[in-house]
Amino acid sequence: MRYSANHKLETREKLLASSAMSAKKSGFSTVGVDGLMKAIGLSGGAFYSHFSSKDELFKAIVERELAQSLERLSGEKVLDSQKLERCLKQYLSMSHVEQPEAGCALPVLGAEIARSDVQVREAAQTWICRLHESWARILGSESLSWAILSQCVGALVVARMLATPEIQREVLKSSHDEISRRIAQQRPD
Repeated sequence: MRYSANHKLETREKLLASSAMSAKKSGFSTVGVDGLMKAIGLSGGAFYSHFSSKDELFKAIVERELAQSLERLSGEKVLDSQKLERCLKQYLSMSHVEQPEAGCALPVLGAEIARSDVQVREAAQTWICRLHESWARILGSESLSWAILSQCVGALVVARMLATPEIQREVLKSSHDEISRRIAQQRPD
């Protein structure tokens, strides 16, 4: 059977999207190559026509997911303080807590990225630094940008560890309020 010229690219994109969703929902290391391929209706052997190893797939997922996060959280245009506030509200939301597969990869894959080889960590660093730079331009502070980025990711991790929605909401609201206070202090009067 002959496939179209785009078939391999389309299959690779399906594999990336499906694997990213699976990784953000259950962790990347929990699913084998056969399971990843089965999710898109192909055999495990077909995997190697797209990636040389599962580590190469993980690196591609990290790059793809963090590029998408950068786009959602800063975009190509200069980010203004109103857009930053909307991003913070969306990021620190119960829907983000409850649907990890639809959100930022850092809270769910951060520990796996940290344990990965240097190529994966370098890929993550590139995209995280781009987001940091975008926020630092708006905030006028490199350190505040790092603090907010870290607080957001950490707040989601903590909220997801908790069992009670009321306490999850409290973590998110407290983090949002503290970040908003710090941003307001940073602005010139």
